Amino acid sequence: MRTLAAVRGFPPAVRLLLVNQLGVNIGFYLLIPYLATHLTDDLGLSAAVVGLVLGLRNLSQQGLFLIGGSAADRLGARGVIIAGCGLRTLGFALFALGDALPVLIAASVLSGLAGALFNPAVRTYVAQESGDRKAEAFALFNVFATAGALVGPLLGSLLLFGGFRAAALTAAGVFALLTLAQAIVLPARTVPRPTGSVLADWREVAGNRRFVAFALAMVGMYGMESQLYLLFPHAARQATGWAGTVGLIFVVGTLANFLLQLRITRRLAARAGGRGRWIAAGLTVSGLGFVPPMLTAGAAGKHPILLLPVLAGALLLYVGLMTAQPFVMELIPAFGRAELTGTFYGLFYGVSGVAAAGTGAGVGWAMDTATHGGPTWLPYACCTALGLASAAAVTLLHRRRALPRPPATAAAGAATDPPVPEDQEEHAKTTSATPDPRPLNETR
Repeated sequence: MRTLAAVRGFPPAVRLLLVNQLGVNIGFYLLIPYLATHLTDDLGLSAAVVGLVLGLRNLSQQGLFLIGGSAADRLGARGVIIAGCGLRTLGFALFALGDALPVLIAASVLSGLAGALFNPAVRTYVAQESGDRKAEAFALFNVFATAGALVGPLLGSLLLFGGFRAAALTAAGVFALLTLAQAIVLPARTVPRPTGSVLADWREVAGNRRFVAFALAMVGMYGMESQLYLLFPHAARQATGWAGTVGLIFVVGTLANFLLQLRITRRLAARAGGRGRWIAAGLTVSGLGFVPPMLTAGAAGKHPILLLPVLAGALLLYVGLMTAQPFVMELIPAFGRAELTGTFYGLFYGVSGVAAAGTGAGVGWAMDTATHGGPTWLPYACCTALGLASAAAVTLLHRRRALPRPPATAAAGAATDPPVPEDQEEHAKTTSATPDPRPLNETR
């Protein structure tokens, strides 16, 4: 009930985008987890061709995030969101209606391009519309996204009884409805006339050393999050010998998000200490989430009791992500001009996508090594090390005052003031004769 009350406190546009993210994840996970099986078992394509089709989707999404972000800045986030959802409707419909390789490739590229467009655009719109409640808005965004990631595969598994095409057409229908709702409900905003070229915008964002350092420091967060779809399902199957236990991981995550996400974000946002400290703490907790399954990875035999460390580790990973992610999303626009919010999100997600792919390859190698007689703890230890290294990097940036102050407090200053490192802000508060007693997440 507290979550629903918080949702009602935001403007209609933000409420729609929260529901939109639920629908996006339902539609996406309704289809994509079963795509590889369809291509191999139903269409008889070789592993190389399947890898090409899936790889093109990832490449077209991760490689074009920056373009999607720039489009949101220059054309307006609303139009880019609608275009992205429309393209994904077309892409998923092509998966349902075409079996020829050129059609499959077109469907894969279109669905990837759609994600490259609406992912940074949606976050840009949420950041612009939520005012000084950005962290809380992105906390709710996580709740709805996680719920969609649970409902989607469950719905997809039911629809597959009617065949892959039924699932693909349903997914396309979900995105078609979202596109229509966005066109009706999302208000258009006047977009300031750009003062320079797109390349100049990219150079400005890529030349922001503090932002680039932060984006690189955060690679661990998305690298660890990607293991919810690789290492943790592997650990669950290894512990019990039953593939159905994988779903329990996402049940744990969804329940944790509903019960804890908003509480964690609100309490930490109202406490002193700076966003960098909470982000680093979240990364540390996420990294430690790989320790419980690591301790039982080499256990002989299969037994349901061995699933408990896996679920405990997944819970720690989710809690760490719930701690860090809202504040990460809140800080990204504060690194530079508000007119480049989409470009900042686009570059950040491009770096994160490459990090997730690289982590997946590295963890996959460690899993293969463990399978062929290597240490069973190796993939888990690699993920723990990644999380702790990212936490250390964010801590270093925090101590060097390289992180901007939270946008919630920046609103009190002049709009033309440059971003102030958060530790300098804390020092100013402690030396001021009339400190502001209001919590950071209070609407002003």
